[in-house]
Amino acid sequence: MTDNYTYAFNFNLKLHAIGRTPPFKAILKLLQKMPTIFTINTPPVNYEVKPVMRTKISSIARKPTMLIGLPKEIKDTENRVGLTPGTVKALTQAGHRVLVQHGAGEGSAILDADYQMAGAQLVNTAEEAWSAQLVVKVKEPIAAEYQYLRPDLLLFTYLHLASNKPLTEVLLASGTTSIAYETVQTEDGQLPLLIPMSEVAGRMATQVGAIYLQRSHGGRGVLMGGVPGVAPANVVILGAGIVGSNAARIAVGMGAQVTVLDINHARLKTLDDIYRGQLQTRINNSHALTESIYQADLVIGAVLIPGGRAPWLITHEMLPQMLNRAVIVDVAVDQGGCVETTKPTTHSHPTYEVEGIVHYCVANMPGAVPRTSTFALNNATHVYVLRLAEQGLQAMCTDPALRHGLNTYRGAVTYAAVAEAFGLKKIDAATALKP
Repeated sequence: MTDNYTYAFNFNLKLHAIGRTPPFKAILKLLQKMPTIFTINTPPVNYEVKPVMRTKISSIARKPTMLIGLPKEIKDTENRVGLTPGTVKALTQAGHRVLVQHGAGEGSAILDADYQMAGAQLVNTAEEAWSAQLVVKVKEPIAAEYQYLRPDLLLFTYLHLASNKPLTEVLLASGTTSIAYETVQTEDGQLPLLIPMSEVAGRMATQVGAIYLQRSHGGRGVLMGGVPGVAPANVVILGAGIVGSNAARIAVGMGAQVTVLDINHARLKTLDDIYRGQLQTRINNSHALTESIYQADLVIGAVLIPGGRAPWLITHEMLPQMLNRAVIVDVAVDQGGCVETTKPTTHSHPTYEVEGIVHYCVANMPGAVPRTSTFALNNATHVYVLRLAEQGLQAMCTDPALRHGLNTYRGAVTYAAVAEAFGLKKIDAATALKP
């Protein structure tokens, strides 16, 4: 009864209490006149009405509210954005505040009004968005954003520090806590926040390679699929991981002759089982590598060392042996590139030539298809952003995947590959996070 009433009653006998309320009072008198069947004793009851003990809402311990900032990306032609309205809505419904810089989502066809409907607060400047406790981005901070880095900032974005010494030094000097998307790693070895952009970059690599093979773009003038009586383009893909397998998918679909090299036999076997003779697979060694790339119209670099610098598979001295005006698309440019002559380019100026070989080395390839990329990325980051908002630094203590993503903390490097790249001392992330 007390579950359904505002007031609680102190009764010595429940049945007697029931008997005090019509229509049960009449029934109780009838039962008392039948002593041969059973006897009901109804001693006097002293009861009083007492209000149920209530706790004032204001005194309930509330979860801490996290202030989350979403600045607009300012890297050259970078049109992705760190949060979608769906993720913002999940954050605001959980009681957090989200500051969105005006126009942050325009490049991904997301309007300011979409963020406002999701509960975000619009701010006019990058400085206001960066003033939050947790800042969520897509690309690493560039020089113009270094001024916003500070000791009480938790930064969640792609960083690729092993190939970016200036940024590493600034993060350490500022004391910023930085978590890199690309090094968040689950117990089974998966890189869940790198996978979606690797899928996009892999598929794009073949598309842009096909464009730059055109003579008007500096290439050999070769059609990917050929025509009856003329051979298709010879495409060589270095790496059979997420990038490589997605590049192969598009290249096979375009009708090219495709060869994939990797040192992992299991990955090659998987591709062989899927394509059933539509592509060739080879274990990567110096002989197989040179034999393949010297006959290639298009080479796609899809090498990954998680969190570390990519090795040079193609050296400068190999370039003169390649076909004149062949194209190299080095997707590994974020990790320093797997070609010695790789240097980062932009969507505004995507290519350059070395020894007659066209190099396409755009460091943010998925930025060319920002809407697809933004939503694909948020599908993966959503759960981790919510976890950081709810728990702050404690999230890395309870979630090994996030802890693995920690790259810098209070002026120290916490990721081995970054420390090794620059000869710095590495401290254990779990030890650093202890109170």
